[in-house]
Amino acid sequence: MATAVLDIDGTLVDTNYHHAVAWYRAFRQHGFVLPLWWIHRHIGMGGDQLVAALAGDGFEREQGDEVRTAEKVLYMELIHEVQPLEGARAVIEDLKSSGHVVVLASSAKPEELEHYLTLLDARSLVDGWTDSGDVESTKPEPDLVLAALEKSGAEPGDAVMIGDSTWDCRAAERAGVRSIGVLTGGFSEQELTEAGASEVFSSVNELREHLSDMPLRA
Repeated sequence: MATAVLDIDGTLVDTNYHHAVAWYRAFRQHGFVLPLWWIHRHIGMGGDQLVAALAGDGFEREQGDEVRTAEKVLYMELIHEVQPLEGARAVIEDLKSSGHVVVLASSAKPEELEHYLTLLDARSLVDGWTDSGDVESTKPEPDLVLAALEKSGAEPGDAVMIGDSTWDCRAAERAGVRSIGVLTGGFSEQELTEAGASEVFSSVNELREHLSDMPLRA
């Protein structure tokens, strides 16, 4: 049985730009101002990786934990604005009705994940989910994808990762899992393809239109 590993942020719920603003404000509180567009290029990467990637190893050592704490507070001030992306719950229903195992893969903090599960009304629909407690290192490391496979009991060759960011695709590739990209997170088709996506769709709804003729096994 094929397993679909679904990213949440930017794929099922429209959060990428909220996160970019929260990170911008968190860095700015700590005296480091970055252009929002550059922060956005790193959304999808976990906070344990993002601070050093944006501000350098020295800043990470000195203020990384403080910036991550600030971002959590700032993002939670915005989370009530977050909405599911069109077709988000429907694609889960489509995958389940066609016999797939569906695992939601997120390194979000548990309270964020609970909010998303409620928004999507997904608790009784999916076969499992991950949160930050399930991984040691976040994307682009493969830990998150491997944790999702463990929850489903699937081998990498029997799974596909559906995500919106280059970091999703790179994590999937490192886990030996094929990836499919959607443009809803603000990354381009070329970027997703170069990161390893085998196919890219403009939206989750466009992906749904092709599910019946697209094998999800490698």
